[in-house]
Amino acid sequence: MQHTLKSAGIFAGLALMFSSCNSSTPNGNQDNRPADSTYAPVETKDPNTDYKPAFQGQTRAPGVKTTTPYDVKVLSEDLRRPWGIAVLPDGRLLITEKGGTLRLATPEGTVSAPITGLPKVNDAGQGGLLGITIDPDFNSNRTVYWSFSEDTPQGTQTAVAKGKLADDEKSVENATVIYRATPAHKSNLHYGSRLLFDKTGNIFVSTGERSDIVTRPQAQDLNSALGKIVRITPEGKPAPGNPFEGRNDARPEIYSYGHRNVQGLAFHPVTGDLWENEFGPRGGDEINRIEPGKNYGWPTITYGIEYKGDKIGDAIQHQDGLEQPVYYWDPVISPSGMTFYSGNAIPEWENNLFVAALSGVHIARLVIEDNKVVGEERLLTNEAQRFRDVQQGKDGALYAVTDAGRLYRIGN
Repeated sequence: MQHTLKSAGIFAGLALMFSSCNSSTPNGNQDNRPADSTYAPVETKDPNTDYKPAFQGQTRAPGVKTTTPYDVKVLSEDLRRPWGIAVLPDGRLLITEKGGTLRLATPEGTVSAPITGLPKVNDAGQGGLLGITIDPDFNSNRTVYWSFSEDTPQGTQTAVAKGKLADDEKSVENATVIYRATPAHKSNLHYGSRLLFDKTGNIFVSTGERSDIVTRPQAQDLNSALGKIVRITPEGKPAPGNPFEGRNDARPEIYSYGHRNVQGLAFHPVTGDLWENEFGPRGGDEINRIEPGKNYGWPTITYGIEYKGDKIGDAIQHQDGLEQPVYYWDPVISPSGMTFYSGNAIPEWENNLFVAALSGVHIARLVIEDNKVVGEERLLTNEAQRFRDVQQGKDGALYAVTDAGRLYRIGN
């Protein structure tokens, strides 16, 4: 199934920007404001707390509006609980489905039959087949890497595996688990988990702290893989040069810590910096720029509260030695997959960060200057979809999947 939408424009006299997707109105600059003009913040709901940001623009940045016309197409509605997207060298998309299968999709929307051969997943709750990436030498070795929730006698854990996409593309061959984020825990929440190759040929993997009160402190524990970003080799070993290499009191695969539940990883196309997003509790979803060895604070500091309304810990938001988020949301948008735009079809999107939002039912566009968010736009709000991942395709368009099984193309 496929249908096409046109993005919405700015209606004359509006100071507040809402959606960027509408079935009939082009997204031109209709009120003659300059392209770089800004508007009131896109978030209009009251925050959950009276916590104050550490610096101006850390939350509720000015609204911005895309002025270049673009199309939004639903390419397919045939996916089954899709979670992650990897873009193949030929432009096709390799998509994970939570139940444990892969699908191939063309940029035109043709979706393959399920690809089998992966290890069994526990797809209860937030578990299942999760993040995916391909080997830098995929053209020659056809190797795929993925993360999933794995059953053990002690509970479940985030695991990373690799295998070869068969020549007939119907199965994955020689699937092997290469890394396990231990300890396991009897929970079906907060697994992370995205994967991303760096320029040295090593892999960043994000994990969650499994949500429970008893496991939260492990985000601060350097002898636990929970609530971390780790950096491993393609064989699953700690990558050389990691910040805690050679220390007896820390796991050598850890790259950064103090994270709650990281579901977005992306490299800035100009600086090469690693950025991530992570779920807050009730309030306090975060965007962070990751530096090796740094502590990003959870659960010691947070801009959120418990789901029932109680304060978390000592209810502090700032502490020496703990990193502040570049940006946070309160109320939450539930950020998942994300990507930086490096195409040129829509010039004003260059180097912007696009974040798939679940409870926010939109894709957030963040304008970043000097490592600060200076503008925010909400795309596809009229679609009422929980967006799970968004990635840039070989054709310069953005491709997104939703929990309901849709595959979108956003571009010219």
